Amino acid sequence: MSATCSTLDLDAYEATREAVSADPDKGRGSFETVTEWQDGAQAVTRARSFTLQTDEPAPLGGKDEHIDPMELLLASLGTCLTIGWVTQARKRGIDYRNLSIRVNAPFDLRGYLGIEPDVRPGFQSLDYVVEVDSDADAATLEEIRIEAERTSPMFDNILNATAIRGRVDLPVEGAGESRAAHGGARP
Repeated sequence: MSATCSTLDLDAYEATREAVSADPDKGRGSFETVTEWQDGAQAVTRARSFTLQTDEPAPLGGKDEHIDPMELLLASLGTCLTIGWVTQARKRGIDYRNLSIRVNAPFDLRGYLGIEPDVRPGFQSLDYVVEVDSDADAATLEEIRIEAERTSPMFDNILNATAIRGRVDLPVEGAGESRAAHGGARP
């Protein structure tokens, strides 16, 4: 079976859109993941009923057996934009013979390794290229790109500062509870 945009359930999408438009509370929620350290640089993350394993490349002390967390950020952006591209195509009644999004991001390990305090430990930029094979004209594909970016939660979370709050919970001796240590918030 070949891939098609028509398998995206547009009826479910539109029903959700209408329900949220009528009652904004129906559109509010949250996602949660739990990441547990396994060994060395390896961890496993659970999200709903799914699991994902991560590791670091060997030069950074890992075993290079799973995807690197920084690659997950690229994958999150690429997959979210892909869903947006398919949704926008489906809404317009067009299809793709092929669609791929390549995300590239340069980094400088001097930040991560603590060598140079003025160098960010993260990416300096994120660049993506959409490779698409479709009968749609260039103007329609550009409209799709703009709408996919505008409605992408990952694009928004990366482009705009999202507050991050953290705390440390320490186990309480002799009890199955934990106590909170000092935590902070970052914009």
